[in-house]
Amino acid sequence: MSKKEKLIARLLQKPKDLTFEEVIQLMSYFGYGLVAGGKTGGSRIAFANANKDYIRMHKPHPRNVLKAYQVQNLINDLKERDLI
Repeated sequence: MSKKEKLIARLLQKPKDLTFEEVIQLMSYFGYGLVAGGKTGGSRIAFANANKDYIRMHKPHPRNVLKAYQVQNLINDLKERDLI
């Protein structure tokens, strides 16, 4: 099983300790990169691909671990785009 497949399997298990770094890595596998926000963007971030398709979420803080609803939203966003 490749790293990509392992990370997708981990996401689908809805772990309580999924880190933001893992999300960045996962999104890069699908061709999405982190888009730099403006000064007033706060914790709201976006991932975009070459077709300018955006997936938005809040960057977790103060810890670097996503909350359960964020993991579920990410799964839903990826399924809507037939990526998983």
